[in-house]
Amino acid sequence: MNEITDYNLAKSIMGGNFIGLEELRKIEPIRLMIPDPIPVIPYSRDIFEQKEKDYILILGVSKFADGKPVTISNLQRYFGKNPEIMEPCFYNQDWYDNEKFIELPMTDGWFFIRKTVFEDSRAVQPQELEKKYSFPSAVCCAYAFFMAWLALDIKLWYYDFVWCSDTDHNGDRIYVGKYHDIDGINRNGFSIHRHLALRPCYGCINIDENR
Repeated sequence: MNEITDYNLAKSIMGGNFIGLEELRKIEPIRLMIPDPIPVIPYSRDIFEQKEKDYILILGVSKFADGKPVTISNLQRYFGKNPEIMEPCFYNQDWYDNEKFIELPMTDGWFFIRKTVFEDSRAVQPQELEKKYSFPSAVCCAYAFFMAWLALDIKLWYYDFVWCSDTDHNGDRIYVGKYHDIDGINRNGFSIHRHLALRPCYGCINIDENR
């Protein structure tokens, strides 16, 4: 299996599912510190043939032009949490402000990320899905979401959540996505949530009503 390391060849194969040097340089309102030289694309032709339709190939970048790391925390500083001011943006929530995973940085290098959820993964517990799928990190999802929207006008996981490899300080699984609430109740925004695991502090009570 020969690796497709040629930049232009990879771009021609992926077509509209490619975010590389030129695409990242055109993105507003952020500026990224594009690695020089650009990392080698480490995928075989077989991988490209498997993923060219359902995935985006993205150049991951670890730092903004000002030297700050590309983290969820810093992405929020650029995009904010108010869709009336700017879109795309993050959903307005603060439960994770002190969680470590929002400070984990991107790394320089290429990655494929799927544009839609696998249909057979819907409503399945993450511990079961982990046996079959490789979950992306939350920062990788956030980075991909905003880059795809701004560079390609592709709105990833617009109505769906995707499981991430991260957990919060309690070990609860992180899931992200679902930018738009199809019921129109919640405001637009890239959402970040946690899947609460059952622990001894969860229980029930009884109520007796005299009716």
